[in-house]
Formats: sequence, C-alpha cells, structure tokens
Amino acid sequence: MPARRLARRHRFRKHRFRGLGWLITAVAVLAWAWAAGFLVFLVVTWSAAPPNPIPRADGIVALTGGDGRVSAALALLAERAAPALLISGAGRGTHLGDFTADDAAAATRYAGAITVGHFALSTRGNAAETAAWAKARHMKSLIIVTADYHMPRAILEIRRCLPAATLYEVPVRPPAISHLFGLPTLRLLAVEYSKYLAVRSFLFDFAADDLGASQ
Repeated sequence: MPARRLARRHRFRKHRFRGLGWLITAVAVLAWAWAAGFLVFLVVTWSAAPPNPIPRADGIVALTGGDGRVSAALALLAERAAPALLISGAGRGTHLGDFTADDAAAATRYAGAITVGHFALSTRGNAAETAAWAKARHMKSLIIVTADYHMPRAILEIRRCLPAATLYEVPVRPPAISHLFGLPTLRLLAVEYSKYLAVRSFLFDFAADDLGASQ
C-alpha cells in the first residue's frame, strides 16, 4: 500500500477518534450538569413550603392532576385568603360535585366564588386558562396551588402569561412522593425536572402530558 494512502488513513482515524473523544466529553459534561441540577431540584422540592402567613391575594388557582390540590385550595378559600378560586384543568364535563365527597361539600358551600376551568390539558394550558381568568377579573396577585414537584414548571409557565402578577406558591406534597429515595419517586421527579428544563431553555414548544402521574 503506498505510503501516501497509509498517511491519509492514519489522519482519518486520528480525526475520527478525536471527534469521538469530544463527543464523549460533551455527553459526560451534560450528564454531570443534569445530575447536579437534579440534585438541586430534589432539595428545592423536598423543602418547599407555603409562606407563613399566606398573604391575601386577589385569587386562588388550583391546578388539577394530583391528590390534595383542590382540598388545599378550598381550605384557603374558606380561610378568606382570596375571594375567588379557579380550578384549572378539570376537564370537560366536570362539575363541582364531581370531586371527593369532602371537597364537593365545601365546593357547594362556596360555589359562587368558584370557577371550574374545562379546557387546559397541560401545564401550558393551565397557565393560559389562569391568565384569561385573572385578566378578566383584573387580578394582580394569585395563590398557586399544585404539587410541590410540579410548582417550578407551573410558576414558570404562569409568569410567562402573567409577567406583572404577584404569585404566591402553596405546594402540596402528594402521596406519590412520600418516600424521596424510592425508585418510582425518583423516576417521577426526573421526568418532571427534564420537562422543567425543556420549558426553561425554550428548546422546543413543550406541551407536557399533564396526567396525574406527570404533574
């Protein structure tokens, strides 16, 4: 084989392995950055707590999709933390009496102050539904009620729709993450953290499948 051909082959292999090395390094750095950020996300989620006392606001918004959210929002309404409540993402055909027995009783008592949102199918939809409801009532401050691990993404989406509004976070700890280091919990939180990164980075027009397990 001519020396020139051997030299070309050697240079090709050298460049190929150098490129592969850069790719491996880049993937390793990204993986490290994701893991470090995920650790921060775990700490923030596990230590999340509502303000004490909870400031009075113009409205309360409960984002459906998990246990305890509507109950917590109804309790705030009963405590007069705000004069009105939006239950966002309840789904078409859902009414106040379709919640649990305890929630239905409370909802019936305060029915005049409650709006049930039927159109949001994702966190982005919750944000749009919240913004429309708040703007129609000239609200400047809102109490947001959702799962603790879902709160960062929800707040990010709502702030984009209502940049001038003051938002107070009331996180709810769902039974699904009662054990932080269980594999199902870590999987759930890892998926949610990845969704949060996608929304924050504007990588693509992210529309999460906000079922109970993903919110």
